[in-house]
Amino acid sequence: MSLPPGSPDSAAGSVAVDPNLDFAGTTPYEDYVQADVLTHLQHLRSDDPGEMVFLVTTQVMELWFTVIVHEWETASRALREDRVPVAMDALKRSVRELEALNHSWRPLAQLTPGQFNAYRAALGEGSGFQSAMYRRMEFLLGEKSASMLVPHRGAPRVHAELEKALQEPSLYDEVLGLLSRRGLPVPQAVLGRDLSQRYEPSSEVEAVWAGIYADADQNTELVRLGEALSDVAELVWRWRNDHLVATRRAMGAKTGTGGSAGVAWLEKRAQKNVFPELWTARSHV
Repeated sequence: MSLPPGSPDSAAGSVAVDPNLDFAGTTPYEDYVQADVLTHLQHLRSDDPGEMVFLVTTQVMELWFTVIVHEWETASRALREDRVPVAMDALKRSVRELEALNHSWRPLAQLTPGQFNAYRAALGEGSGFQSAMYRRMEFLLGEKSASMLVPHRGAPRVHAELEKALQEPSLYDEVLGLLSRRGLPVPQAVLGRDLSQRYEPSSEVEAVWAGIYADADQNTELVRLGEALSDVAELVWRWRNDHLVATRRAMGAKTGTGGSAGVAWLEKRAQKNVFPELWTARSHV
């Protein structure tokens, strides 16, 4: 590989190039990344050194939620417009992002009850189920619930965004719309359902997926789409289980912050699969 003349390692010799260090205002890096904002968002409420880890890890999770919502909304729009390759690219990116999100549990995964209790009181009534961006993730997965808008009534912009997400098709709704446009027998009762309600499994949709996988040579693109969605669903399941294990380890069966049922609620969530027919259809192929 040839190098341009004047580059530090070119054949003509080594040329030192000093980076520009003098800027009139903040650095271009700061202007783009807003690192100073990000690194000064930590307002600790206890003297325990472990609280910083908990707070930063939670903030990192919120950023990953934001990226993943962006990817799934991108995929949803692309599916609505029959641009499957664009949707696939977004879904594949989200898989890598979900892996990073799941790894975010590692700093918290082995908290002892004593370590968690050292700063738990600082959370007050704060709880992860109050996360608006995580709720948007859940809505995009078809886990709709109007009651989950209630905690956000005091934040008009956030509430409006969640209300919009509640009424819009989920990612899976857009997938089923695509299958219908491809001539597959997705029932009208599913296509015309109340989008503000939680998605419920359908035996007819299960049969559609079974047919797609049974004739994979004729449905290559749809099989790949199904597998990308399965990757997403698997990592969501792993996220829920990692959350369950970390919580069980830190606080056992005690009531969660914010009055949630804690481990009992997480156990119930961990038993559920998103895109359910993609899993049950495999028994019929």
